[in-house]
Amino acid sequence: MTAFLWTRPDTDPAATLLLAHGAGAPMDSTFMEKLATALAAEGIAVARFEFAYMAGRRTGGPKKPPPRADKLIGEFQTALQALMNESDGPLLVGGKSMGGRVAAMLAGGGSLPGRVKGVACFGYPFHPTGKPDADWRLAPLEDAKRPVQILQGDRDPFGSRAEIEAITVPDHVALTYLEDGNHDFGPRGKSPATLDGNIRQAAKATASFAKRLG
Repeated sequence: MTAFLWTRPDTDPAATLLLAHGAGAPMDSTFMEKLATALAAEGIAVARFEFAYMAGRRTGGPKKPPPRADKLIGEFQTALQALMNESDGPLLVGGKSMGGRVAAMLAGGGSLPGRVKGVACFGYPFHPTGKPDADWRLAPLEDAKRPVQILQGDRDPFGSRAEIEAITVPDHVALTYLEDGNHDFGPRGKSPATLDGNIRQAAKATASFAKRLG
């Protein structure tokens, strides 16, 4: 596991979020930078980390595809244990896309420390991109033993608002939809929404979620 990349608010945080990246982009991608900054502005401290396959690319290693999501649970658990020694107060676990899926899996297996209050998923991959008839990835959400907040673009190809509203989502899962957003929350040019505005909305919703749980 790489060292944490911290983004902290100016005041004492309402909670600290352990944030994992998605399958194809690192912890310091433009999206992750914007999201961490917006979360800090809402009083949430963010500790980003990288899974080993992604960290290996920084040292000239091969551009390996990610392992299966369930193979990454142990690495997330290791990061959480390290974070417990570096922070005080309530914690959230979460991530972008695949990272959020792994966080939900972690919340469903074994026993999480009591300081971990919930799971925050930014663009949850409900199904393979553009394939709503494929197997839905609902089991991590159904099995999670903590409340889950999902921030989802209206037209996310991994699960659009129309597709999600046609299925049954567990009661402990709350959804916030981001106007005309794609998987990275970006709207189309004709939309009145903006990428930065959608990211701010996601951060506000996450902060409200943390404060309700805290």
